[in-house]
Amino acid sequence: MILIESKQNAALRHLARLGREKKYRRETGEMLCEGEKMLREALSSNAKIGTVIARAGEKDAAFSALLGKAEEAGAKLYEAPDALFRSASEVETPGRVLFSCAQPRWGADTLAEQKPVLLLDGVQDPGNLGTILRSADAFALGGVVLCEGCADPFSPKVVRATMGAIFRLPCPRLPLLEAVSLLRQNGLYIYAAALRADAVPICDRAMKNAAVIVGSEGAGVTQAALDAADGSVIIPMAGRAESLNAGVAASILIYEMTK
Repeated sequence: MILIESKQNAALRHLARLGREKKYRRETGEMLCEGEKMLREALSSNAKIGTVIARAGEKDAAFSALLGKAEEAGAKLYEAPDALFRSASEVETPGRVLFSCAQPRWGADTLAEQKPVLLLDGVQDPGNLGTILRSADAFALGGVVLCEGCADPFSPKVVRATMGAIFRLPCPRLPLLEAVSLLRQNGLYIYAAALRADAVPICDRAMKNAAVIVGSEGAGVTQAALDAADGSVIIPMAGRAESLNAGVAASILIYEMTK
C-alpha cells in the first residue's frame, strides 16, 4: 500500500476532482465512491474499481480483508493521513475509504420489455435522485430513465444516496420523447404523475405494464410530458399537504407499480 504524503499526489487529486468536477467525471468515465458499504457493493457488482485510498491507521482484520479483495480485483491501494484523506472527501465526517470506480453504462436496450419503468423529467435535486434510484432498486423496477434536466447520477451525493443501487439499476439517459416512443414499442402505457383534475388515483390503475413520468421538484412534469402521455395519475392524499417531495412521491409510485 502506497503512503500519500502530499496534497499534490496524483491519486489524491484524481479522487478530489472526481468529487467536485462534473466535466472531469464525464471525461474520465469514473465516479467517486465513499465508505466500506459502497466498496462491498462495487465488488459484489463486479464494478471496475480504480484507485482506493484508505485512512491511515485503520488496520482491523475485516477492513484489511476488504481492501485485499479490492486489490485482487485490480484496484491500486493507497493510504493517507487523516487531513489529506479528508481533503478528497465530499462529506463532513468521512468513513475509512474512498475509491474511484467506472461509471456504469446503461443503454436503451437495458430496459426490460413488459416491466414498469419510471421516467424522470427534470429531477434536479441529487438527494431526490439518489432516493428514487434506491427505491427503484429495492422494488425491482425495470429501470429509471433520466430525461432532460436531471441531476448528474454520478455526482457523489447521488451515488451515496443510492446505497449501491447505482451499480445495478438500469438508468439510461434519453430524451423524453425518444424514451416514450421506445417504451410504447415495448408495450408499456405511459402516464404522467400530475396534479390534474382528470388524473386517476394510481391505485385504480393497472400499472404492471406502465411507465410513469415524474417531474421536477418545483414545476412538476412539463407540458411536453403531458402531451406525450396516455393519461395522468395521482397519489391520493387525505391530509392537507398540497404535494410530496419528489423522492417520496416517486417511491410511492414505484411501490404501486411493482406490488
